[in-house]
Amino acid sequence: MGITTANILLIIGMALVTYIPRALPLMLLSQRRLNPVIERWLKLIPPAVLAALLAPELLLRTQSGVPSLFISPHNVMLMAALPCFLVAWFTRSFMGTVLTGMACVALLRYFFNFL
Repeated sequence: MGITTANILLIIGMALVTYIPRALPLMLLSQRRLNPVIERWLKLIPPAVLAALLAPELLLRTQSGVPSLFISPHNVMLMAALPCFLVAWFTRSFMGTVLTGMACVALLRYFFNFL
């Protein structure tokens, strides 16, 4: 597959549809003061998205295509997440939280032979 005009136009088009929805609100709203209610609501979006991404990974197990609740001491991701939550809460350190998670998963898998 070589570089063709169609490929270049496709890449430019994908870049535009990715960039415009991000840049347009910044350009339109950068000089305006938002309503305090909207500001408070916007501050809740990152934790909500994080929770929506983490909850299925930590609490569900899929067997034969069917997800089921998996709250158990054998759930290595859930057990590793508990100290991570504490580190994140008390230190507010992203790197410390990530390193804690990696260390906990490695130690749980090594010492307890979790899968």
